[in-house]
Amino acid sequence: MSKTLKILNNVQELDTGSSCNWCPGCGDFGILLALKQAIFDLKLDPESVMLVSGIGCGSQAPHLIKVYGFHSLHGRTLPVATAMKLANNKMTVIAIGGDGDGYGIGMGHFIHAARRNFDITYIVQNNQVYGLTKGQTSPTSEHGYKSKTTPEGVIEPMIRPIALSMTAGASFCARGFAGDIMYLKELIKAGIQHKGFSHIDVLQPCVTFNKINTYQWYQQRIYKLSDVEGYDPSSRTMALEKAEEWGEKIPVGVYYKEDRWTYEDKLPMIAEKPLVDHSIENIDIGPAIESYF
Repeated sequence: MSKTLKILNNVQELDTGSSCNWCPGCGDFGILLALKQAIFDLKLDPESVMLVSGIGCGSQAPHLIKVYGFHSLHGRTLPVATAMKLANNKMTVIAIGGDGDGYGIGMGHFIHAARRNFDITYIVQNNQVYGLTKGQTSPTSEHGYKSKTTPEGVIEPMIRPIALSMTAGASFCARGFAGDIMYLKELIKAGIQHKGFSHIDVLQPCVTFNKINTYQWYQQRIYKLSDVEGYDPSSRTMALEKAEEWGEKIPVGVYYKEDRWTYEDKLPMIAEKPLVDHSIENIDIGPAIESYF
């Protein structure tokens, strides 16, 4: 018996009624609105969407959007999202977490998820600081940035998230800004529609602990790659050049897009139906267990 597709009448139907404790003006609000609007615009059945988060301020997202949700451990967003996709590859899987969660403790998972090109969308809420734990330096904090853990300033260079995901093997790499909700919505839609690992780095302020990278700071520097004459997101050379650009000018938009096979495409056991639909009634795991004794 086939399942009836649920069509949303308005984006408010995605509200859960739960409240969040984000600071007034937090960039997480813009990201949340953009994600909800993207799900609505794509006419996705909420029961066909899985949203997994890690630990951080913005990781409350699964509590705030009425889809299947999982609030995981710090840095373990992508392993859970990967398991979700492999268990039921017919679902739309979205992972979301902060820069500390994904680019710090979760960096190893980030690199290998991109390399394997799982068909999931990974949204990183990048405010260049650990906001939940009161303002420590994160992997994306700029050289010289002063925080509670670096009172004399950060001595190492910041990581380049787009360059990292590109060189690791992600087939869709983009960057948005929490202060431009409509444009961010379109980037998220494009990421969800892309078949493969879609990495979307979202620049946002931490209005409480990061007094440098504010809304105004970003607005004075951001420009859209779609406005650059001759820019080709299929060109790795162009994309990597733009991925290194930071400071006076910061590009947003789709840096790189490539159509190629996903990890799931190479798994014959899910070619006809999702793993979750396979019968296990006649499978005896006893011999496998006994082999360890």
